[in-house]
Amino acid sequence: MKRLSLSLLTILLPFALMAQEDKGFEISKNLEIFSNVYKNLHQYYVDDVDPGKTMRAAIDAMLESMDPYTNYYPESEMEDVKLQLMGKYGGIGAYIQQQGKWVYVSEPYENSPADRAGLKAGDRIVSIGSESAEGKTVSDISSALRGQAGTSITIGLERNGKRFERTIVREEIQMKDVPYYGYVQNDYGYVKLNEFTRGSASDVRSAVQDLMQGNKKLKGIILDLRGNGGGLMNEAVDIVNIFMPKGQLVVETKGKVASKNLKSFTNREPLSTDIPVAVIIDSYSASASEIVSGSLQDFDRAIIVGERSYGKGLVQNILPMPYNTQMKITVSKYYIPSGRCIQALDYAHRDTNGRATKVPDSLKTAFKTRNGRTVYDGFGIEPDVEMEPQYMSGIAASLYAKHHIFNYATQFVSTHDTILPPSQFTITDEIFSDFVRYLSDKDYSYSTITERILDELRKTAKEENYLDAIKEQLDAMEQGFRKDKEKDIYRYRAEISEMLGAEILTRYYYERGRIEGSLTTDPDVKRAIEVLSDTKEYKKLLGQK
Repeated sequence: MKRLSLSLLTILLPFALMAQEDKGFEISKNLEIFSNVYKNLHQYYVDDVDPGKTMRAAIDAMLESMDPYTNYYPESEMEDVKLQLMGKYGGIGAYIQQQGKWVYVSEPYENSPADRAGLKAGDRIVSIGSESAEGKTVSDISSALRGQAGTSITIGLERNGKRFERTIVREEIQMKDVPYYGYVQNDYGYVKLNEFTRGSASDVRSAVQDLMQGNKKLKGIILDLRGNGGGLMNEAVDIVNIFMPKGQLVVETKGKVASKNLKSFTNREPLSTDIPVAVIIDSYSASASEIVSGSLQDFDRAIIVGERSYGKGLVQNILPMPYNTQMKITVSKYYIPSGRCIQALDYAHRDTNGRATKVPDSLKTAFKTRNGRTVYDGFGIEPDVEMEPQYMSGIAASLYAKHHIFNYATQFVSTHDTILPPSQFTITDEIFSDFVRYLSDKDYSYSTITERILDELRKTAKEENYLDAIKEQLDAMEQGFRKDKEKDIYRYRAEISEMLGAEILTRYYYERGRIEGSLTTDPDVKRAIEVLSDTKEYKKLLGQK
């Protein structure tokens, strides 16, 4: 048998070496071809060719055939890389938004240079330095506002019809990974995590520790990962470690370069291995969020509440390149404790439109959690307690998209110096009536599904020559529907009030106020508390006897 194996090796080895040589030749050949195409363009093309733009277009087109996470970053985009990795960048610290031909401040970060300089949500940016901001896009203004920490920028603003200037010194802006943590219904701790950047695990650990020390009878912890697109894998491992003992395998990566494969274990003492935990996810929870939620599910350490997660089981590394450029490249897939990979899209195989295909059900594999529950690979993290997605009504979407919620909040702040704390503030009848009056001369037209169906029916009836027979009935239906549609502002009052409340709370209490104010009505948080408070249901969901 040994002699046979050696014989096979002797036969196969030359073929393997030939395959490697062929691939090397193909790479060398195609690089030479590319170099000549570029040189010919530069020498003979009828117009001048911008070398930087041409090369960037070539690089982007090449990377387009890979997954969307493999990207090239020129020197001018290093602040974006810094933001992704560390949650920090050089700038003034404010969100901005576009309304028509102007850009407005939509939210200054708490205690940022913009906040300390007195910038407020609703301020219109009219100039940057000596240059008018009219017609500039959010991207244009954002690029101008960002820059090296310690440098200054002069911004012209307009508020309530009055113009003024502020000269602001840029700082290293550190985004808050944990914008809020606190108690819900007194006995349950809640922690909101926005991203997995450097230090986020330490922030979550501190938050959980504070909550446990502040209430010795704490009945459970809710970790909210909704909208969290991921980040650094080691931070995810350290967050799992808060609730799991030292020495547990949380995630394993496997890629083309075997020496780069990695097994990541918990390496600290946990804060608690028995306090009940609920993790809330949605369809935007991805990557590191799925490592945390999926690992805690595989360990049967937490219940997962919400919607199925995004399904990103790919790992990227940042590679330094010449001239202060960098490349982010997918190097491996990750596998959580049960052995499953949750990657939902197959970028190596695309449909006729060039879109990545989903992993077919026939190729999905069943795995087991520590307590023997069945879980599957290939489509994200499936929650233990599934919640229905919340969709905006037509009227709410229109009010938001046409900036009426935002602009009313700006008007509200100008006439109200203070409001109640987030946990007590509500949109009263008086405030809602005032909002309806504000809308009296505003356009917030929108099309409902029913209207679109009626329009389609009218077109189809015309094509099939039935329109004359049913036109009277269709006209009557549309007239009655339009009259009833006028009541939508009151029919969807709860949803609109929630949006108004969130925007107004942000003006007085920043992001933390918006989050705190939403907790009393949040259906996912309510459901998480219901399960955490019911020991029998909690244990049953985790497969405990």
